[in-house]
Amino acid sequence: MRVAERQMPAVAEPLEVQSLTVWYCKFKTLAPLARFRNVTRLTIAGFPDESFEQISMLGNLRELRILHFPRARSLAPLKHLVQLVALSLEALPSWDASRKQLVVDSLDPLAELPALAHLQLFGVVPPDRSLAVLEASSSLKSARFQGYPAAEAERFFMAKAVKNASYPFPAG
Repeated sequence: MRVAERQMPAVAEPLEVQSLTVWYCKFKTLAPLARFRNVTRLTIAGFPDESFEQISMLGNLRELRILHFPRARSLAPLKHLVQLVALSLEALPSWDASRKQLVVDSLDPLAELPALAHLQLFGVVPPDRSLAVLEASSSLKSARFQGYPAAEAERFFMAKAVKNASYPFPAG
């Protein structure tokens, strides 16, 4: 979905939608996403809201990719996505050169996801730039990180025996 409106358009049968991409739309909010309860794959580029609350209601979600969410700091709502297998949270690629990052309150909610097997955090960091809390995850199989000290990423991969590999998210 890529439209110029400021409001997300109505969809006649939102429960029939299983895959959804919202790519740099100018919506004021993505609150209507909560109606898409059967979505299993969601990609968002340019998340305008301050909270991921509406996404936390998508209980069937298995793959989630969010690129650029400058107003949301808490990942806590994501802990309700108990079927989530793959998650990618990313800052704008253009921020790499200037070393700008999206600072989140904590990575703790991600460690609580019981099915999370694949995680990518690109330019998304907690204040302490530590991955240690993710070691509590019992399901993680692969991960990729950018924006963390090299020694911290290496320490995490050694401690957790998680493969340093990308998940093949569909292109936006």
